[in-house]
Amino acid sequence: MTQHTTPSPIGFTLAVHGGAGTILRSSMSPERAAAYHAGLRRALEAGRLVLAAGGAALDAVTAAVMELEDEPLFNAGRGAVYTSAGKQEMDAAIMDGRNHAAGAVAGICGPRNPILAARAVMEQSEHVLLIGDSALAFCQAQGIAMEDAAYFFTEARWQALQETLAMRRSGTQDQDESRKHGTVGAVARDMHGHLAAATSTGGMTAKAPGRVGDSPVIGAGTWASDASCAVSATGHGEIFIRYAAAHEIDARLRFAGLGLEAAARVVVVDLLGPAGGSGGVIAVDKDGSFALPFNCAGMYRGVVTADGVLRTAIYDEPLVDFSAA
Repeated sequence: MTQHTTPSPIGFTLAVHGGAGTILRSSMSPERAAAYHAGLRRALEAGRLVLAAGGAALDAVTAAVMELEDEPLFNAGRGAVYTSAGKQEMDAAIMDGRNHAAGAVAGICGPRNPILAARAVMEQSEHVLLIGDSALAFCQAQGIAMEDAAYFFTEARWQALQETLAMRRSGTQDQDESRKHGTVGAVARDMHGHLAAATSTGGMTAKAPGRVGDSPVIGAGTWASDASCAVSATGHGEIFIRYAAAHEIDARLRFAGLGLEAAARVVVVDLLGPAGGSGGVIAVDKDGSFALPFNCAGMYRGVVTADGVLRTAIYDEPLVDFSAA
């Protein structure tokens, strides 16, 4: 499914996602759905406040992703899933479309908001990607707020690990997409025409220790260029890396002459889908158009433009202003 629109060139656009591979519609209670919509709206509002005040796209995506990292319902920050060894290893990346500056971290647990760790790598180091213990030492040196393991623990994620491990021992195939992948992200175009993207994740439930997916890989799960578009991906990271998913959308805009909707749909549905790349992306282009395609059961997603209306959706359905319900 793809949803898109083209706001005024002098306005702004912010899109967020809380991951593809949603809870099955048959298992989603009205109360739980309302909680997901509320979490998405909080992220949209955090970014909207920045953009409506004339702020930078980079600050807006940072603010939006921090809200999603703080919400345990989503697989990032406080809601991160566990590796097969019972540990949490988080990845995050951010990219500034003005000059292709980028920062990322991988395999860390400690920073309250991993997206701030990624931004610190971009702004306070000469590098793009730091990993593991060295990344943690860098974060501590930069004064980034840290939390202990108890802060990040959620019973739901721990039980998901136990269920996944039990299925592996019995040889049962896990059909639950919500355990296979989950990520949060934001993309924005500000009033000055600049773009930015940010992505943060806990990875896959019961992933191998040390596994890194597409989220912190620039050009795969995260991309931003003022010349074309900003993209944040969510899905089967190995496939998204192999096909350089985010940059493939950029390439189709610049070299194939496609519009954003067509470029994003071709990559997600026609390229990644047949290759086993279940998931989706959020994208915004230099004119402020947005696209939110996915090839799986659903994707937690939302958009706000200069009209200030916070629209969200979960399954194959229109974006709706649930705050008015």
